[in-house]
Amino acid sequence: MKRYGLLAAGGAIIGSLLRYAVSLAIPHTDPLAWPWATLAVNIVGAMAIGVIASMPSVMSDDVRRHFVVTGVLGGFTTFSALAVEATQLDGLHAAIYVATTFVAGVSATHIGSKLVKS
Repeated sequence: MKRYGLLAAGGAIIGSLLRYAVSLAIPHTDPLAWPWATLAVNIVGAMAIGVIASMPSVMSDDVRRHFVVTGVLGGFTTFSALAVEATQLDGLHAAIYVATTFVAGVSATHIGSKLVKS
């Protein structure tokens, strides 16, 4: 168990650094503005999880799965930022932001899984 936790933590460092790089590339300085960086990482991360989850070589190997899916992609995507940013937007924009993230994320995961299976 400790081994998998360390693998996930190591992957999360990489994923968090990638997420931070996106936030530098797409700054979100106004809390009332649309949070493009968070939306982007959540959609890209969801698609990557769809791709990876469709690869038996990764999903059947505990080491790879914990490092890549739980660690890297878990560290890259961010529910906490989504939650904070949604509370900073007004009611309608917050609802649109959350709905967009959910629909686009689920769709991206589905598309990612289909890319591997085709």
